[in-house]
Amino acid sequence: MKPEVFLPDDYRPAEDEPFMNERQLEYFRRKLISWKEELLEQSAETLEGLQDSARSVPDIADRASEETDRALELRTRDRQRKLVSKIDSALRRIDNGEYGYCEMTGEPISLKRLDARPIATMTLEAQEKHERRERVHRDE
Repeated sequence: MKPEVFLPDDYRPAEDEPFMNERQLEYFRRKLISWKEELLEQSAETLEGLQDSARSVPDIADRASEETDRALELRTRDRQRKLVSKIDSALRRIDNGEYGYCEMTGEPISLKRLDARPIATMTLEAQEKHERRERVHRDE
């Protein structure tokens, strides 16, 4: 087991320090774990809400409204499940020493991008190129 990395509460990764040093990795690890815990907590609340709303509603309009709400909750929950999977993948990349590097080019992903989207796997340029390619293939 690796020793605990000291991280001040006000620490933010900076461009003038070595890329993906121990402190940066620990910063992103904590950020990802915190995000995952928050999502899992929301999922548990969603499940409780769905179980509570599973009662029989006699009015057709109310029932339709409740079904719509339920479908929206389930879609949100599915999105959260996919997000948790991406967070787990990012945590594995931290453990493997691959975190913070673009899976397409191998270049470092900007700290600003990682701070905003810690599950990012590509630089902004590679992501945009990938999305353009996807759009072209979708239109064919």
